[in-house]
Amino acid sequence: MQLFDSTSAIWKASGDDAVESAKKEFVEVLKVLEGALGEKEYFAGDAFGYVDILAIPITSWFLASEKFGNFKVEAECPKLSAWIKRCMEKETVAKVIPDPEKIYEFVVNLRKMFGIA
Repeated sequence: MQLFDSTSAIWKASGDDAVESAKKEFVEVLKVLEGALGEKEYFAGDAFGYVDILAIPITSWFLASEKFGNFKVEAECPKLSAWIKRCMEKETVAKVIPDPEKIYEFVVNLRKMFGIA
């Protein structure tokens, strides 16, 4: 829950200070995840497991946060970014995870609908 709340806080924010604050909180959450991942390929070790299954879907929302927050997850958390890429190489994952561009378009429309500039 904290992961989604912190990623959505970026694109829900209005004003530079609010965006920067939300971005900082989001990156802190990502760094906790990256720390849990450590040097492993997946959260459970060498095999794709339950934590990976639970965590990977939220990453499709990251592009919207990157665009509205003007940063790159890869620059802030390279090991986590590599994990995302590794997971997306799995056909079973790639087939079911929403396209980040479509999520971004959805978020743009949400912001318009709620009058967030």
